[in-house]
Amino acid sequence: MFWRQKYLVGFSLAAFIAAALLFALVTWFLWVESVRIEEARVADLAETLGQRTEQVIVDARDMLDQFNRYPKPACSPDHVKAMQEAAIARPYIRAIGYWRAAKRICGVGFIQAIELKPSQADRVYDSGVIAWWPSPQTEVGGVRLFLMRYGKHDIAVDPRMLLETSTVQEWQAGLWVENLPLASTPWNTELPAPDTLPIGLTVDHQNDRVVSRFSLGTIFPIDVVAIEPIGLFWDRYAPMLGIATGVGLTILIVWVYFVLRYSRHRLSLSTELKEALETGQVQVHYQPIVKLSSGRCVGAEALARWTREDGEIVNPDVFLPIAEEAGLVPQITQVVLKATLRDLGQLLRKSNIAININLAPEDLTSETFGPELAESCEAAGVGPEKIKLEITERAIVDSDSSRNIISDFRKRGHQVAIDDFGTGYSSLSYLESFEIDTLKIDKSFVDAIGRDAVTSHVIGHVIDLSKSLRLETVAEGIRTVPQMRWLREQGVELGQGFLFSQPLPASEFRHYFEAQIDSKVQAIRQRPAKKVASRY
Repeated sequence: MFWRQKYLVGFSLAAFIAAALLFALVTWFLWVESVRIEEARVADLAETLGQRTEQVIVDARDMLDQFNRYPKPACSPDHVKAMQEAAIARPYIRAIGYWRAAKRICGVGFIQAIELKPSQADRVYDSGVIAWWPSPQTEVGGVRLFLMRYGKHDIAVDPRMLLETSTVQEWQAGLWVENLPLASTPWNTELPAPDTLPIGLTVDHQNDRVVSRFSLGTIFPIDVVAIEPIGLFWDRYAPMLGIATGVGLTILIVWVYFVLRYSRHRLSLSTELKEALETGQVQVHYQPIVKLSSGRCVGAEALARWTREDGEIVNPDVFLPIAEEAGLVPQITQVVLKATLRDLGQLLRKSNIAININLAPEDLTSETFGPELAESCEAAGVGPEKIKLEITERAIVDSDSSRNIISDFRKRGHQVAIDDFGTGYSSLSYLESFEIDTLKIDKSFVDAIGRDAVTSHVIGHVIDLSKSLRLETVAEGIRTVPQMRWLREQGVELGQGFLFSQPLPASEFRHYFEAQIDSKVQAIRQRPAKKVASRY
């Protein structure tokens, strides 16, 4: 029982580590997802602010262009009224004026003419637009304005209005246009320049804040920088993270529970299988192998079957992997061999059929299997030619020892078959280097016959390969008459599958075989005398 406890402890530890890693992965994923959602949210806000800023600049330029082409005399009542209406319609405008040379002749708004004469422009565009970014030289009444002059008109814009939105009330945010600061909120806050920050969202744990920078590919190069206290970030996503973490923990606990339960089940099955092998509870069934041209049974494949004490039938796909893990495969091979010789010894001695025994890779590396096989056959009075050995591809790939053992088997008189061909790694060179007699085509290729599948084109090449090496060919898993007919037309000699018979207990297999003999004898007796005479 020590190995069982050791295995259970190791498996439990592995399950715990896997659960911890999975939980860490889930937590990391949730964090990354939260950052991604926040980044998308801030990116949408940045795009909104950038588009608004661009719209204001373009609108201001177009408005100045319209006033430059205004048909009424400059500074006339109509002209002044038009400027007033334009200013009232745009909440971000603080003043609109008309200039003649260096003198402001008239204007509307809250700012006097003397206060709108900054010394040096920040940008002079080829279109004739002159712009002054907010700075001490554009400051009026404690507010640094954005000024634009085009032709004989100018406009003063309050940049604070560009960030007038409830979505940034708890943030520090700033707008840069052509790498020059245009607006910020709070209006007098100091923010890092965009070129000092990476694009996207960055969690600054050292300063407990979330910093975002987004650059917009608009008419003007616009950058938006936003800083949010990390506490607000947590407040926004903590419920989601908490719920998801709780669900993740629940799932992990359930997963660990079922993993441990499954491991105990497998260990229980492993222990039961070992006892079943020792007490003879593992039985052997025999699936007939028939000649496709006549349907006559020429042999069978011996297959291990396990029925538990409670009557539950354990599928080979379940107990064979367990046997491999527990190192019980050689015992299964011995059980199958001895049961075959015991169940069918008399039939093998008096007929020409052969029984196929499956060998595992462990059998080929065992120093005792060969002698035990010879002793068992000799004790049962069964010739080695009546026991054919089936070996999977993975058991022979690039193995000199396997090659020597197979050669010894054939020298003793056993035929050797490659089982489930096409599902492993064998190549033509391997098949040529190993001394084998039979190639068994895997049922997955047989299932594809008549279907528009990739494997449906492979089986023909496998058959041709077998013919070129002069090997006997057996098709596994034949279920339908069209499959049998197609294989027979391709020159495949032998086959097995549910079309002919499912695996049978020893007594039923003997009856199956003897019924065929009786039918053949009866058919011979019923032949007309003339035909018999002419035949011989």
